Amino acid sequence: MAKKNVLITGATGFIGGHILDENLVRGNRVRAFVLPGDPAIESLKKRKVEVFEGDITDYRAVREAVRGMKIVFHCAAVVTDWAPRSLFERVTLGGAENICRACSEEKVDRLVDISTNDVFGMDEKNVMDESFPLRPWGEPYPDFKIKSEQIMWRYHREKGLRVSMVYPCWVYGRNDRTFVPLLADAIIKGDLIFWRKNVLVWPAYVLNVVDLVMLIAQDDRAIGRGYLVHDGESDTFQNFCAHIARAVGCEPIKTHIPYFAAYAAAFVMEGLWKILGKKTRPLLTTYTVKNLGSRFRFSIDRAKRELGWTPKYSYKDAFAETMEWLKTVDIESYAQK
Repeated sequence: MAKKNVLITGATGFIGGHILDENLVRGNRVRAFVLPGDPAIESLKKRKVEVFEGDITDYRAVREAVRGMKIVFHCAAVVTDWAPRSLFERVTLGGAENICRACSEEKVDRLVDISTNDVFGMDEKNVMDESFPLRPWGEPYPDFKIKSEQIMWRYHREKGLRVSMVYPCWVYGRNDRTFVPLLADAIIKGDLIFWRKNVLVWPAYVLNVVDLVMLIAQDDRAIGRGYLVHDGESDTFQNFCAHIARAVGCEPIKTHIPYFAAYAAAFVMEGLWKILGKKTRPLLTTYTVKNLGSRFRFSIDRAKRELGWTPKYSYKDAFAETMEWLKTVDIESYAQK
C-alpha cells in the first residue's frame, strides 16, 4: 500500500494500538484521535505520530481530525459490558454518526469500522457468517454496536461512503487488558467458575485481525462488505482457561455451577450495583454469562473467498506468544475490570 494519510480513532486502545503500529511499519502518515490528557500522548509523539486531542462525541473536532485523511480506522467505542446506557449512546452511537458524517463530507477514500461478531446474535443451531441478519442480545454492548453499524450502512447507501466492516471474535494478544488478563486474574484468585460445559470460543489473535483490517483498507472488493475474523479454529472455553492457568503456574479451574444459577447471580448483582450506585464492574454480568456460556460457530470463509485472506498466525503459535507476554506483566494491576 502506497504511503497514505490515515486517522485512527481509539488509537490508544488494544486493537487501535496495533493498527497504529502496523501503519507506522508501513510508512503511513498516522494521525491518532485521542481524548485530551490521554497518558499515551507523549509516547505517541515520540514515535512521530500526529496526535489530535478531541472527543468522538464532538462533531467539529471529529471533522477537523478527519480533514486531509485518506483512510480512517474507527476503533473508538465503549468496550465494556458495564457502563451507563447514556455513555453507549454518546460514544458508540454518536461517535459512529460523527465519524460517518465527517468522512462523507471530507470525501475520505475508505472508512474501516471495527465491529464485533456479537452483532449476529445468539444462534447455536447454525454456523453464522456475514449474511446473517443483525440480531440484538438485550445487552448494551452488542446492541449499540448493531445500531452503530446500521448508521455506517446508511451512509454507504445514501451518501456513497466507502465503508468496510470487520467483525472480530474473541480478540487476544500482547497489550490486551480486558480478556486474557481478566481471566488470568480470576484464575489466580480462584474466582473463575464455569456454568456450561463445552462452551466454544473463537480466538482472534490481534495481529490476525490487523492483517485483515489492513487488507480491507486497500482492496476495493471490500467496499460495502463486512468480514468475520478469527484464527481459523475454535477451542473450548475450559481448555482456553486451562492453558492460561498453566502459563501462570496455577491448577486449571474445574468448578461448575448451573447456567441458570450463574445468570440469576449476574442479574441480582447488576441490580444491586445499580441500586447502590457502584461504579466498579460486578463479578458477573448477564452479558458475560451469555457470551461465555454459548456454543456459537462462526465462518471466516467470506474473507478467504473474496479477498484470498487466511490467518497469518496459527492459534497455537499466537497463544504461546501471548502467554509469554502475559508472564511479563503485573496481571492484577494490568487487567481492566
